[in-house]
Amino acid sequence: MPNSQQANEMANAIRSLAMDAVEKANSGHPGLPMGVADIATVLFTKVMKFDPADPWWADRDRFILSAGHGSMLLYASLYLLGYEDMTIDQIKQFRQLGSKTAGHPEYHFAAGIETTTGPLGQGIANSVGFAVAEAKLAAEFGSDLVDHHTWVIAGDGCLMEGVSQEAISLAGHLKLNKLVVIWDNNNITIDGRVSNADSTDQIARFKACGWNTIEVDGLDQAAVEKALLEAKRSTDKPTLIAAKTIIGYGAPKKADSHSVHGSPLGAEELKGAKEKLGIDYPAFEIPAHILNAWRAAGTRSANARGDWEGRLAAAKPELRAEFERRMKGALPKNWNEAIETYKSKLIADKPKVATRKSSQMALEVINKILPETIGGSADLTGSNLTNTPETLPFTAEDRTGRYMRYGIREHEMAAAMNGIALHKGLIPYGGTFLVFTDYARPAIRLSAIMEQKVIYVMTHDSIGLGEDGPTHQPVEHLSTLRAIPGLLVFRPADAVETLECWQLAIEAEKPSILALSRQNLPALRTEIVEGNPSSKGAYVIAGGKDADAVIFATGSEVAIAVSSLDLLSQQGISGKVVSVPSMELFFAQSQEYRDSVIGKPKAKVAIEAGIEMSWLKLLGDRGRFVGMHSFGASAPAEKLYEHFGITANAIVEAVMAQL
Repeated sequence: MPNSQQANEMANAIRSLAMDAVEKANSGHPGLPMGVADIATVLFTKVMKFDPADPWWADRDRFILSAGHGSMLLYASLYLLGYEDMTIDQIKQFRQLGSKTAGHPEYHFAAGIETTTGPLGQGIANSVGFAVAEAKLAAEFGSDLVDHHTWVIAGDGCLMEGVSQEAISLAGHLKLNKLVVIWDNNNITIDGRVSNADSTDQIARFKACGWNTIEVDGLDQAAVEKALLEAKRSTDKPTLIAAKTIIGYGAPKKADSHSVHGSPLGAEELKGAKEKLGIDYPAFEIPAHILNAWRAAGTRSANARGDWEGRLAAAKPELRAEFERRMKGALPKNWNEAIETYKSKLIADKPKVATRKSSQMALEVINKILPETIGGSADLTGSNLTNTPETLPFTAEDRTGRYMRYGIREHEMAAAMNGIALHKGLIPYGGTFLVFTDYARPAIRLSAIMEQKVIYVMTHDSIGLGEDGPTHQPVEHLSTLRAIPGLLVFRPADAVETLECWQLAIEAEKPSILALSRQNLPALRTEIVEGNPSSKGAYVIAGGKDADAVIFATGSEVAIAVSSLDLLSQQGISGKVVSVPSMELFFAQSQEYRDSVIGKPKAKVAIEAGIEMSWLKLLGDRGRFVGMHSFGASAPAEKLYEHFGITANAIVEAVMAQL
């Protein structure tokens, strides 16, 4: 069925702005916006629930452009719908320094961009977290306050990425029926035809994972609308809409080819495309009647938002107050008091436990205070100890649960937690072994780029895990994670530091990693001190103020460092130990504070059961490192520490070498 003239004009407005912006920037991907414009037109003007006048309305539908290279599809739509952040000047500054219209959508840049996408597959992986958050909050606060859908446009590349399989299998298992993925099925990637590299039957794949599937002509707006509305009616499964499109639709020579995927059309092809599509207006100028139709569509949900605000106002005061607190991300008033009370108990009890156990003990307190935490593990609950009595499983049958069984899907766990955090109302944390941050790293990096409160509980943090051997012993991981800007990496030394690091992770407006030991560690913080020393990133935990030698240490190695002080004293050398639970926080302190901690020692030593790289800034040219210089080995932990020379005697030797 051919589209009406108005339908074509509205879709062509997206195509025109996309072609013009890419041409002006001499950079970008015009093919996807040209091919998907009809789908976007129907989705945004007839189906989705949102209001540009209140772009962060809590019960809006979420839209995720997983195929983030086609960013002009989103930018053009936001401008046409009347989002204040997205002006025509921003469209003209596509891909330019300081503009809101970056090459790929970036969460912080403009209202209407729900998540940072670009690395293919991340958007569809995020979307599972968005859908989980909606289902969890709806079960908790009721459908009067929480009742919305998550819509995704994904391309062939998104579905090829391995994380997409982790995402769709988890979504199908959990029966996230308010998740709809629209597949831009154009059969083209940068290298050419999809058939060059892939022959997957995507329909069969999604069905096998428990999804509804609908096939539609993505250029037929009436058919697209019917498919979208059918997907909204799903009550038991997520839905894939396989929309057959033509990349670069309208381009006379480049349509349906990889040459329109990642480069401008060029003046001649641009002119030909506009003539073929019937676009007879100047670049960046949308005729008033078309723009007015788009702007009217942008107001379509204003009444729905007003009705929702009425329901919120009429809700029981306690429910309304809790909902508003949660969506704002504010912590309850008794937060600090509860943490300090538990810290006093730890100092009195002096438990000798692994920091993974200390973490679980802290969580038993935290999860009672914060109903918004939603935990989980990538099939390592018994090792990560991320569960507590409050965190019953979130399942397809019971949405009230607070514990995600992510299965052996480390990458999807991290990406889903990004989606949960972006949705707002919940604080996600999830666990695996520290060595498997390699499997989750792309999503961890995006947590940092987007500054989201996502907490990664990474246990088995060193050679201290013992017999599992070098494949499971993280050696380079602490340094590589510390290299990610905006990521807080915590490695606590005992139960008190673990609690303090959890407190900081909950309070931070950025992601955190807690690197936790498998082996038991002695209590080192045995006296009450004011405040949270870990909040400074590093502090003197043992020894005198003006020492000949300063020993920096983290985690399980802090106890080794403390034990070296007596050996140094026997040599007539004064020493002090600086616990460094977070390098990032320490380097954020004033120079005056850092100097007060380090002092003016004659020797500097750092000890950590990892590689040296991240310590060089503290050690300088003369300092010595005691740690790993190779991969680990399979043996009991105490044998490994001796074998690799991570000992108190090694610290003494490193000090003596400098003196």
